[in-house]
Amino acid sequence: MTHSALLADDAAFRDAAAQTTDLSDAAAPGSDAALLADEETWCSFGDTVHYSDPPKIFTGADGSYLYDSVGTEFLDLQMWYSAVNFGYRNPRLNEVLKRQIDTLPQVASQYLHPTKIELAKTIAVDAQNKWGRKGRVHFNVGGAQSVEDSLKLVRNASGGKSLMFAFEGGYHGRTLGASAITSSYRYRRRYGHFDRAQFIEFPYHFRGPKGMSKEEYGEHCVAKFERLFETEYNGVWDPKVGQCEYAAFYVEPIQGTGGYVIPPPNFFTGLKRVLDKYGILLVVDEIQMGFFRTGKLWSIEHFNVQPDVLVFGKALTNGLNPLAGIWAREELINPTVFPPGSTHSTFASNPLGTAVGLETMKMLAEGDYENRVMRAGAHFLAGLKDLQTRHPEIGDVDGLGLALRAEICEADGFTPNKKLLDRMCDIGLAGELEHNGKKMGLVLDVGGYYKNVITLAPSLHISGAEIDQALALLDQLLTRAKRSL
Repeated sequence: MTHSALLADDAAFRDAAAQTTDLSDAAAPGSDAALLADEETWCSFGDTVHYSDPPKIFTGADGSYLYDSVGTEFLDLQMWYSAVNFGYRNPRLNEVLKRQIDTLPQVASQYLHPTKIELAKTIAVDAQNKWGRKGRVHFNVGGAQSVEDSLKLVRNASGGKSLMFAFEGGYHGRTLGASAITSSYRYRRRYGHFDRAQFIEFPYHFRGPKGMSKEEYGEHCVAKFERLFETEYNGVWDPKVGQCEYAAFYVEPIQGTGGYVIPPPNFFTGLKRVLDKYGILLVVDEIQMGFFRTGKLWSIEHFNVQPDVLVFGKALTNGLNPLAGIWAREELINPTVFPPGSTHSTFASNPLGTAVGLETMKMLAEGDYENRVMRAGAHFLAGLKDLQTRHPEIGDVDGLGLALRAEICEADGFTPNKKLLDRMCDIGLAGELEHNGKKMGLVLDVGGYYKNVITLAPSLHISGAEIDQALALLDQLLTRAKRSL
């Protein structure tokens, strides 16, 4: 029985609902209509984003699919913003969670338990093997909270500097500190003024200067950033004392909310050269791209640079538990410089999360996820490029592993077309597409500077047949959406 049905069977709940909501026969208690009416009345809209009207209610999930209250199957191509990398109801990870509930489901965070220590060691040893640096792992409950922890770490290491560099199009969360280094003013506008990042151009080649190759544009962006250090009057550097006003550069190796923008291979090596020259820390945000979304454990591995701090979250627990964290090199995070109590959360490093996270790391070590993801990504990208030949409204496609993008434009293939993508999302969530003789839906995510990019993050376990199904549904979706406008 679903949670909604259980509530509907509760007499007290029915009485309360009858007193507060005018329910028609079409909006029986527990129905989608009744739930949406109650959501309209009782829920803060500040903790969610309503991309569709009306918002969609799902009641079940399995593998690559979500299900609504009438059993319609929806192929999910965003997997909870890349939090469910390993498929809904993953049997191996779910079983670990069930076992942990029956052994040590709760313990206060001032005490230790085995999987916290084992998970931290697993992540830190992997980093040491890759980058030759000892480091430590620090846990919290979510990506934005771990970004906040990293800001404390960086401020502490830099003698209290509060200014950071970050990218145009970058997204790091919506807490106060994280929104300060997120490029959208919309997330800061109503909450007062506080230190914010200086936002630097990211090599978004599709919308960059004409006449440059992707690699040349990357070099151009690095040179433009380095110019800030030419003299004291460029604004960030005091050559007399050899000190930068900014403590760190926060980067997403592949922009997430910004539209899965993939930089040229040479870009980060050039950027890191400048950062090292002027003593600026590199903080890498892997919250959305970590855990083999791009075919590597960390997407920064594709670019041959070493982070000073790395933030992770989302897929660590496959969405089963809010657990995130940071890895930092030893000299930034050892107990002498970052002592006990430097940050704290009641639920940080909780045993349910760390048990699942440890099993995730074991599963990744045992499986050939790099080849699996790169093969599936190449298959999907080839299909998107084929769609592009038949739909001029697809202005750009690109991908790395199973982080893929399709930029929706006017028929000129360049002018952003948010209206068309919004229509596509609505049609996908209506559940009226057809495939092999049955009704289906399609779940898409919207991203990009102009909110006109489909950011595709399917399950890393997606099959070839499911990719083909996704491409057929996207073709049908585009055709229907264009006809309806």
